[in-house]
Amino acid sequence: MSGYDTCTSGRVVVGVSGSLGSVTALRRAAVEARRREAELWPVLAWEPPGGELAARRSPVPPPLVEEWQRTARERLLGLLDEVFGDTGPGVQLHGTVVRASPGLALVETADRDDDILVVGAGRRGWHRAFSGRVTRYCVTHAHCPVLAIPPSPLEEELASAHRRNAWHLPLDVRKLPC
Repeated sequence: MSGYDTCTSGRVVVGVSGSLGSVTALRRAAVEARRREAELWPVLAWEPPGGELAARRSPVPPPLVEEWQRTARERLLGLLDEVFGDTGPGVQLHGTVVRASPGLALVETADRDDDILVVGAGRRGWHRAFSGRVTRYCVTHAHCPVLAIPPSPLEEELASAHRRNAWHLPLDVRKLPC
């Protein structure tokens, strides 16, 4: 990744996956990095299908692992381009792709005393029981401050619109927030 600023103090490590929550966390992490004059470290973690245990039971051919790594790298680059465009985040950027579970990858990357770890806090409402695993892992295991970013209010509105569309229910767009 390319740098945009040479005066830095510490790192702001942020987990990204492409979800709306991770995009919200990435935007907030960029604001925090600019405020602290710190480097921005977006981390995309990936695991083989079925997880590492399945990969150990049935070894995966190296070309397939390289393809998964390449796909993860392209996903990260596409996300960074989508969020920041040509202007970049305004601080030095170090995009990182890690083969590990997301929580472990983030905690191991944010391993310095002056790091800040930014994660999406998961969904609200009844979905909360099924989300937030990565956030809980990071809060429990990180050795640096963790900033958990709540989901954007727009995220719930989009999810509601998606559910209505999936069930072919009418949607009054006048009730959506501007």
